[in-house]
Amino acid sequence: LDVSLRGAVSIARRLQDPLAELVKIDPKSIGVGQYQHDVSQLALARKLDAVVEDCVNAVGVDLNTASAALLARVSGLTTALAERIVEHRDGNGPFPDRKSLMAVPRFGAKTFEQAAGFLRIRDGDQPLDASAVHPEAYPVVERILTETGGGIAELIGNSELLGGLDPAKFTDERFGLPTVTDILAELDKPGRDPRPAFRTATFREGVERPEDLEPGMVLEGTVTNVTNFGAFVDVGVHQDGLVH
Repeated sequence: LDVSLRGAVSIARRLQDPLAELVKIDPKSIGVGQYQHDVSQLALARKLDAVVEDCVNAVGVDLNTASAALLARVSGLTTALAERIVEHRDGNGPFPDRKSLMAVPRFGAKTFEQAAGFLRIRDGDQPLDASAVHPEAYPVVERILTETGGGIAELIGNSELLGGLDPAKFTDERFGLPTVTDILAELDKPGRDPRPAFRTATFREGVERPEDLEPGMVLEGTVTNVTNFGAFVDVGVHQDGLVH
């Protein structure tokens, strides 16, 4: 496609799934500050790659929509393996569950162990495949279901029910208390956004120009820049204020 059309598609895709698009850009090209070229380029590239990988693995990847560029950032997957996954998906249709990854050529048990927890399948045969719970830990969830006496659909996202469970009751030789606690936390908030609730600054109504400001006003704002002599803050009057 023409470069302007490609740009428009990229911007639209960034709205739909920012992480999936941004991983296609070499991290150095994003622009990471004015001293970017003064540091060791090798060390910078290594660090940026590690940060991108951490982000991808923290958020998780939708196995049935992810590009090879995104899959290649998942722990345990190489670029060649990511391309094989996409080829297999194109030829055989969406993956019904995580286990079906084993049908991909050269996708072994060791790779599955490393990557499965970061790959998600929405509306698949196994509801837990849409969460960060690793297939190895599914028996723990089954023990929790036996204790609660309900189905998986009633358990996922049910904060009241999950909050009343004692993680120590579900530990065994393989899965200790920290792992069971993580599993309960994931069942409480499944999905691909690991961030806590995000709150933005609320600008006061009627304060839109510097003339609207009066001494003694207490306003909420957003810090836009920090220097060694103070912080610049946007309070909604089109000109940042300086807090000395």
